[in-house]
Amino acid sequence: MKTLRGRHWFFIHLHCVLVGSLVDSSSLSSASHFQSVSSSVGNQAVLPCSWKPRLGDVAPSACHIQWTTPADTVFELRGEQKWQAEEFEGRAEVPEDRLGSGDCSLIISDVQIGDSGRYESFMVVDGVRSKKTRVFIQSVKLSVFDHKSLQSHSPGEDLVLDLHTRHSVRVVFQGRNSSEWSNLWMRGDEDSERLEKHPLREQLTIRKLKSSDEGTYKVLDEQGLAVSTVQLSVEERSTALHQIQENQVPADDAAKSSCSALLTLSVLVTSFQILHL
Repeated sequence: MKTLRGRHWFFIHLHCVLVGSLVDSSSLSSASHFQSVSSSVGNQAVLPCSWKPRLGDVAPSACHIQWTTPADTVFELRGEQKWQAEEFEGRAEVPEDRLGSGDCSLIISDVQIGDSGRYESFMVVDGVRSKKTRVFIQSVKLSVFDHKSLQSHSPGEDLVLDLHTRHSVRVVFQGRNSSEWSNLWMRGDEDSERLEKHPLREQLTIRKLKSSDEGTYKVLDEQGLAVSTVQLSVEERSTALHQIQENQVPADDAAKSSCSALLTLSVLVTSFQILHL
């Protein structure tokens, strides 16, 4: 995780108030029991949380929720005051309309590989002697996976590469018979005759494929982590169709033989019935 910076002044004040506050250490012992959540890069992940099993059915006078990682705070909400870590800016949210009824789930949008890890939620409530107590609520393990696919196209067709997220910054390519990776595209590059970034969608189009375009394409994020891997084959569809037709010939011959045998049997049965009469 990156070092967190830029907290708003009211949370600086808030953390000063919490200095020396009590922590429910008996609750923290439950941190070893966690839920598992998985998602793919660019999708949404919901980290479940309900404060009622820990605090009862009566909502605290002012709901104050914290979500943290072992390294630092990720998200914090107290009334109308809200703070997000820099790397989660605009991506993390606890719906306020559900918080009062017990749902303190953290919703992370546009999840990244780097978001993988353990998250813990806490409710800050009034303790003894007017001190604040931070009560452990839930521990969640988030796993984020990259995308993998196999694609086949004919020469002259277009390949549409999904970038999946605005955090994808680079596409690299390795030819089928090569061990070297080459830069194919960088975010901010101008469109060319064969490469075009969609103006709105996170998609990159490679036009008029050639046999030399066959190989492996990797979409990388700002940390150099793989967002997706596409294995591309470029081959003439007519050749493949011819092979399929050839493979169907024995089956067609077998079907004809089967029909002939059934017809012969039918004739024999009819002849036997006539003789019997």
